[in-house]
Amino acid sequence: MDVFVGIDVSKDRLDVHLRPGNEAFAVSRDGNGLEQLVDRLRGLAPTLITVEATGGYETIVAAAIAGAALPLAVVNPAQIRHFAQAVGKRAKTDPIDAGVIAHFADAVRPVPRALPDDASRLLAELVGRRRQLIEMMVAERQRDKRVAQLRVRKSLARHIAVLEKELTAIDQDIDTMVRGSPVWRAKEDLLASVPGIGSKIARTLIAELPELGSLGRREIASLAGLAPYTRQSGRWRGKSMIGGGRSPVRAASFMAALVASRYNPPLKAFYQRLISAGKPKMVALIAVARKLLTTLNAILRDNQPWQNA
Repeated sequence: MDVFVGIDVSKDRLDVHLRPGNEAFAVSRDGNGLEQLVDRLRGLAPTLITVEATGGYETIVAAAIAGAALPLAVVNPAQIRHFAQAVGKRAKTDPIDAGVIAHFADAVRPVPRALPDDASRLLAELVGRRRQLIEMMVAERQRDKRVAQLRVRKSLARHIAVLEKELTAIDQDIDTMVRGSPVWRAKEDLLASVPGIGSKIARTLIAELPELGSLGRREIASLAGLAPYTRQSGRWRGKSMIGGGRSPVRAASFMAALVASRYNPPLKAFYQRLISAGKPKMVALIAVARKLLTTLNAILRDNQPWQNA
């Protein structure tokens, strides 16, 4: 009999639900609790264990489960919430529990994926740290425009200088990692062959979207949060929108689309056709971002650089 496990992760505990049978138990989110969890799950030989991505709390749980060679899927919270609403399990504001996650695992059966290795995790954290440094620099420069006191402005200038120095060091670390790995170097060169994709965006995609090139276009668009969905209720249909997914990937794809809509001939023509058809500029840019991402996915899949056909 197939056994599906849903795990609801919080700061201090893990709530676990088994399906079928509706058995439930809880363990603490620490070393002892994780050891108990893994021992119990090994005895069950589950078909799939599903954990909701919860802003980092799930990382240690996923590592323990994957390290025990158990089938694991870490799922976007938006997918589970939409599923819960579709089957009438929860209202929009109700919390998602382990039972709903287990039901999602049984009904949807997301594909288990291996966790990234240490090098991939380090690259992802370096790229994330680079993003944090840039956000801090932007915030400090905005503050510098608003203050009048010289002493405060000097303090801001010193902090900005420190951030700029650290950003340079992080960029050097990322460059060393990517160019020092034959696989990542080849991926970066393939991605950067596309007009609109520079080295920074290419490295963000390598770090934040390692599945690029190995999934279908719909799955990749969904992971990036660029797959459109329509809000509807009965006969009422709202506008299509995007959401969920990996926000750093979506942001990088959008920035690349801004450049590609001006300097990548096929995508520029695609963008202009949408504008001429009356589409708002933002809608057209999102469509360009989605098309660009699926193009990058095909380039890595086929191991062929960009061709301006």
